[in-house]
Amino acid sequence: MKLQDGHIHTPFCPHGSKDSFLLYIERAIKLDYTEISFMEHAPLPASFTDPTPDQDSGMDIRFLEEYLHTISSLKNTYKKDLKINTGLEVDYIEGFEHETAAFLNRYGPHLDDSILSVHFLLKDGKYDCMDYSHEVFSSMAERYGSVDAVHKAYYRTLQLSIEADLGIYKPKRIGHMTLARKFQQLFHANEDYSLAINAILTKIKEEGYELDYNGAGAVKPHCREPYPSADIAQIARTLGIKLVYGSDAHQAKDLHQGRAQLIPPFSLL
Repeated sequence: MKLQDGHIHTPFCPHGSKDSFLLYIERAIKLDYTEISFMEHAPLPASFTDPTPDQDSGMDIRFLEEYLHTISSLKNTYKKDLKINTGLEVDYIEGFEHETAAFLNRYGPHLDDSILSVHFLLKDGKYDCMDYSHEVFSSMAERYGSVDAVHKAYYRTLQLSIEADLGIYKPKRIGHMTLARKFQQLFHANEDYSLAINAILTKIKEEGYELDYNGAGAVKPHCREPYPSADIAQIARTLGIKLVYGSDAHQAKDLHQGRAQLIPPFSLL
């Protein structure tokens, strides 16, 4: 099994580290990876107001061309040692489908790989970045009415993202599908979401999409499991859904994180 990391951030991430592309690449080579995808947070729609304090959830669109050009140069430099893919992690934001599709129509032809993720939830005209911090999650649970209400909103929005018409360049991999569990050690959900999760997996299978098998959750102190967890990953595998490991690294040392907590054969590498 070749070693692939399909979800790596870069110094272009406004809320990550400033580790250079070379640090990520050299560490990937040292770990015997044969393929990686740089998957920076795409610029958010121009008319969307980022609810995070520093408004740093996505790359500044002024730097996007430089990002694409930089990776193009690195591909050629390291082509004998590592397959490098140009990618973007694109946010699905309810109500901004048209702008997202327009962005993908423009920049999709320049991408080798991409992920569609849900970070922002909408309630009563207000957006929240659900995974920003446990304080934000706590305030959302209070405003939504319960922890379970936040989980329900997340899975509903995730289903919308899979069903959304975002054009021919829509990402075919769904990012960290159980991100609602990021703070589960602090905020326990009481309800069973297996029906919602199975419906999501069924739709992913129908659409021929892949799953980002994200190791970051396993090292998050309030989560302690990958996104998705082992039981969900096994169901996805049974359905024939392709799982693509992603470290979701925001600094070079994060490459390979969470891999030991994945189901075999991922965990055996």
